[in-house]
Amino acid sequence: MCKTIKVTKLKKAMDKEIACYVLITCSPPNGEGKMDVELSYEGDETLAAFLVENAVQVFDRKTSQRESQ
Repeated sequence: MCKTIKVTKLKKAMDKEIACYVLITCSPPNGEGKMDVELSYEGDETLAAFLVENAVQVFDRKTSQRESQ
């Protein structure tokens, strides 16, 4: 089940000086299980790409750790 998150919580978390951010959002799944996924960012495009690449590495490590347990 998908937990809905209020955008105001995200804005509050970003209430500080930030060089760049990447926001990836999705809608709850529809009846066919499909979700609308959107990506937006502010700041330098190269830095945004760096953030996404590093986020993938974090998720990959967590997945590997979970699978090795």
